[in-house]
Amino acid sequence: MAVLDKSNLADVGRYDDFVRNSPYGSMMQDRLWAEVKDDWGNECVYLEQDGKIIAALSILIKRLPGGYSMLYATRGPVCDVTDLALVQKLLKEVDEVAKKYKAIMLKFDPEITYSDELYALYKNAGFHLTSKDDEQEKLIQPRKNMILYLEDHDEESIMMKFSKKGRSTIRGAEKKGVQVRYSRSDEDIELFYETYRTMSERNNITTRSVDYFKKIRDSYEEARVYIAYHEEDILAGALTINYHGKMYYLYAGSTNVKRNLNPNHIMNYEMIKWGIEMGATQYDFGGFFEVSDGLYIFKKSFCDKDGPTEYIGEIDKVYKPLMYNILEKVIPMVKRLRKKPNQQ
Repeated sequence: MAVLDKSNLADVGRYDDFVRNSPYGSMMQDRLWAEVKDDWGNECVYLEQDGKIIAALSILIKRLPGGYSMLYATRGPVCDVTDLALVQKLLKEVDEVAKKYKAIMLKFDPEITYSDELYALYKNAGFHLTSKDDEQEKLIQPRKNMILYLEDHDEESIMMKFSKKGRSTIRGAEKKGVQVRYSRSDEDIELFYETYRTMSERNNITTRSVDYFKKIRDSYEEARVYIAYHEEDILAGALTINYHGKMYYLYAGSTNVKRNLNPNHIMNYEMIKWGIEMGATQYDFGGFFEVSDGLYIFKKSFCDKDGPTEYIGEIDKVYKPLMYNILEKVIPMVKRLRKKPNQQ
């Protein structure tokens, strides 16, 4: 059974090299993501052929009452997901992990574009999918992302992919004197956190702790904190990662000061320029649920030509059907009922 022995440094090195150099790799499939998510357990499995790793899966393990668990392979697996035989062979390696942790299910949500053919392939193979026709609030992560593709572009030509208004907004911020800097310092993480916390309070969004962002910084060498400022005022902040050719716009925020200067636009442009400088192929703005909300409109101003990227969604392998039904049906129903206003 090919479960990664984390005490074997040679095997760990081979595993990391495969994930980081695979075209199917993701920062959330790197073992480093498990360091960030240290309130979950972690196991990694892989397949070999002729002495070389050909597929891998990093699994987060959430302990549940009664000694059970849920397995979640964020943005996995690291292989060609359209090759169902390969994926099933890899998932057989997970069975022993599932047995060890009394897993109810394994959930994975690969970064692969939706198609009816791919949906039918997995549905007919007995997997449970949360996808195109399901309520999107059931998903852990949005199924639709805004991705700006950077290949064959420089910092001037990439702007032609932005909307006309987006280009104007960036140039306007430059003319008005908005400046952007970056670092990995604790001081700038604290400043970024204040912008993030202010934005979260403004939009009634739950927040993570500042230590969480420091863990991301400490785990990923190519993580940067960007700060947008004007004169003496901090206007916005963001945390981004260049992960082996994929740029991730992870978290951001803005203060309530001089919001008319549109600091987030110019800040993102500076991060995009970093991606181009580093030879990244894409800049992932993250997901959205509704095309009518302000977050989508902001991201679309950069991805005007590329448009939304629609992923397949979540794919579940079920180990304990009865308990799976409780997790996937009863608990979400209770959550919805709790959200309803009290009836008088």
